[in-house]
Amino acid sequence: MSRATYRADQVGSLLRPPDLLKARADFAEGKIGPSDLRYEEDRAILEILAVQRQTGIDILTDGELRRGGWLTDVAEGIEGFERRAVSPPWAGRAGSSEPSEEYVVCGKLRRRRPLALEQAKFLQRHAGAAFKVTLPAPSTFMPCFRPEISGPAYPAVQDMLRDLAGIVRDELSALAALGVPYLQLDAPRYARCAGPELRQMQAEGVAADRWLQLAVEADNSCLAGMRRPGLTLGLHVCGEAGGGLLAQAGAHRVAETLFGALDVDRFLLRCDTERCAFEPLRFVPADKTVVLGLIDAGRAELESAGLLRRRIEEAARQVPLDRLALSPGCGFAPIATGNPIDWDDQRRKLELVVRTARSVWG
Repeated sequence: MSRATYRADQVGSLLRPPDLLKARADFAEGKIGPSDLRYEEDRAILEILAVQRQTGIDILTDGELRRGGWLTDVAEGIEGFERRAVSPPWAGRAGSSEPSEEYVVCGKLRRRRPLALEQAKFLQRHAGAAFKVTLPAPSTFMPCFRPEISGPAYPAVQDMLRDLAGIVRDELSALAALGVPYLQLDAPRYARCAGPELRQMQAEGVAADRWLQLAVEADNSCLAGMRRPGLTLGLHVCGEAGGGLLAQAGAHRVAETLFGALDVDRFLLRCDTERCAFEPLRFVPADKTVVLGLIDAGRAELESAGLLRRRIEEAARQVPLDRLALSPGCGFAPIATGNPIDWDDQRRKLELVVRTARSVWG
C-alpha cells in the first residue's frame, strides 16, 4: 500500500481491557511477575488487533497497550528522567482518575532499553495487515528541561534535545530496519505556540518563535536519514485545548513553520470541533498528506456522516482531496484508564472512520 492510500487512519492508543488494567495494578504491587503481565498484554493485543481488522481500518496498532501512558514507558526507558506527580489528575472513564505525572531531566539522557522494538516485533508477527508504531517526539519533552535542575547535565535545552533526538533516531532506525511500514511521532506541544498557551509562554518569558524553531529542529533531527521505500513517516499534532492547533488563534504563524519544515509524509491533525479553521492547511507542501482528525475520541456521541463529508470538503479547498485522509482526532486512551467512552463506542468510531473514508475516496 502506498503512502497516499492510508485513507482510514488512527492515532494509536486504544482502550485497555479491565483484565489488563488489573494485571498492571497487580504487577505494580508485586502480586504477579513480568511473565504474567506479558501474557495479559499479549492476549489483549491479539484481541484488539482482531477488532481492528473487523472494522476494516487501513492501519493497525497495538493500542499502546504495553505502555502505562502514551509517553511514560518511553520516558522510563531513558536514563536521566525523573518522574514526579502533579495535579490536577487526568479524568478517565466512568468518573475515574489517574494522578498526572511529569518528567524532569535530572541527568544525562541514555537509553536503558529499546523503546518500542519489542512491541513492533510482536505486531509484525501478529498484525496480519499494515501497522504503525508510535513514539513521542523529542519536542514533547522540552518542558522537562528545568535550568535549576537540569543545568548540571545540560547547559541549555538544545543540548538536552540533541541527546534525546539521537536516542529517538536510533530507535526509529531500528524499527525501520525491522520493516515497520509506518512510524509516527506524537507531538502535542506545537499547539503551545498559539492561543491560550502562547499567552502563558509569554508570561513565563519564553520566546515562542525560538521554542518553535528548537522543537522543529529536534524533531527533524531524529527523522534525518529515515527516508526509504515503503516507509511512511507521520507526525500527530494534538494539543490539550479543544480542537488542537487548528482551533487556536495564531495557528497560521505556527502552521507555516510546522508544515513547511518538518520532514514527514503525513500530518495527523486534531480538528474535532467546528471551531477548527482549515485555512492554515494552505501551507502544507504538495508532497504531504493531511489526516483530518474529525472524529472525537473522547465522547460517545457518534458524529454525523454528512457533517464529516462537509468538513472534508471544506479542507479540500486548501489541500486537494487526493492528499487528505481521515482519523479520530486523538488516541482513545492516552492514559491507561482511557477516555470516558466504552468499547462499543470505540468500535463504532473506528467503523465510522472506515465508512466515511470509503464513501469519500472509494
